[in-house]
Amino acid sequence: MEKVVIQEIKAYEVLDSRGNPTLGVEVFLSDGTQSIAFVPSGASTGKHEARERRDCDDKRFGGQGVLNAVSTINKDINFLLRKLEPTEQQEIDSLMCKADGSDNKINYGANAILGVSIACAKAAAQSLNLDLFSYLNHKANEIFDQEINKRLPVPMMNILNGGVHADNPIDFQEFMIQPIGFNNFKRSIQCGVEIFHTLKGILKKKNLSTSIGDEGGFAPHINSPDEALNLIIEAIELSGYKPEREVMISLDVAASELYKGNKYILKGLDKKFSSTEFIDYLSELTDNYPISSIEDGLAEDDWQGWTLMKEKLGRKLQLVGDDLFVTNSERLKRGIDCNAANAVLIKINQIGTITETLKTINLAISNNYKTVISHRSGETEDTTIADLAVAVGAGQIKTGAPCRSDRNAKYNRLLIIEEKFNLNYLGRNELN
Repeated sequence: MEKVVIQEIKAYEVLDSRGNPTLGVEVFLSDGTQSIAFVPSGASTGKHEARERRDCDDKRFGGQGVLNAVSTINKDINFLLRKLEPTEQQEIDSLMCKADGSDNKINYGANAILGVSIACAKAAAQSLNLDLFSYLNHKANEIFDQEINKRLPVPMMNILNGGVHADNPIDFQEFMIQPIGFNNFKRSIQCGVEIFHTLKGILKKKNLSTSIGDEGGFAPHINSPDEALNLIIEAIELSGYKPEREVMISLDVAASELYKGNKYILKGLDKKFSSTEFIDYLSELTDNYPISSIEDGLAEDDWQGWTLMKEKLGRKLQLVGDDLFVTNSERLKRGIDCNAANAVLIKINQIGTITETLKTINLAISNNYKTVISHRSGETEDTTIADLAVAVGAGQIKTGAPCRSDRNAKYNRLLIIEEKFNLNYLGRNELN
């Protein structure tokens, strides 16, 4: 039987959920298979992330165009990978990284490399007549120190926005709910959707804006985290659910955006905090509200602060590194060594390939870190992260409010996977 190989790779300049250019990448195989991937883009980006390649031509899209990345894929990467078997994911990803030659993928662009990496994985899965999550599970088991059981993740649903994702005074970036008190994904989604719509009604009654931020959460003009948390508690209870017992709250502080001159500045509260003072403030919030998880509670290079935060809060809740780790195994290893967190946010475009993403997840799982698969603020209709969450048994997925089709596409994909395959769902036990 003749082996199946990559015949052509073609890229397109398309749009993300913010109307900014991004990449669509199509892979054509010798057996007639063709598959396309779309690349997400972040707004609140960590300085240690792999770098996108943008045109910087102010005459097009305010400099955000990606025609140079398109050209790199159509010429350089297409030539580099043509005739390779699409199932050789590690080789494909390694060849692109070596050809790029930089530490942060700036030459080819992390967006270009990632688009090809995902599209090759999708094409390989399709050629083998496998669902993407099953194929990625096989790829993960080639890399991981243990065999990974596929399971459905608990949703982490952003229902109220602040920070750089909204035009309001709230300093924290995301206020999320985790419906944990249910025995299947479908019921958890129902709970989250009902709370989301109830919150909208509450905001209307209080004459607060129901406009939404980048990730679909509401962006009312309020000043403090406490105001946001109280609104969410009200919405949970009015929807007929029980805070803590059935629904927990998660925060994305995005503290790197607040860190100026060695102080954490909350403009909405008109306060400045040292690292220790800010940890105490976060601790007070966790005492007053049913908070299960805090993402980026401190800045990306405040390593000493992170260690102190882990000592104080790590036993009672999930402390997630996003900007801190940027899906990079070297930074995650440093965090493990200095006891800086107990969970990692996984964003495939932060590192730029499927293989590197899987290696980072393996390192996390091997060291008893929770993993949360995440979207970006600039999303597309691509649902790869939903399949990835199932494939690696991540247990949690963060992919925005149940609003906007770019977010709901991921939830819909998971609903279909659950309906067709009846995979395990742990609910509350994911947070234990």
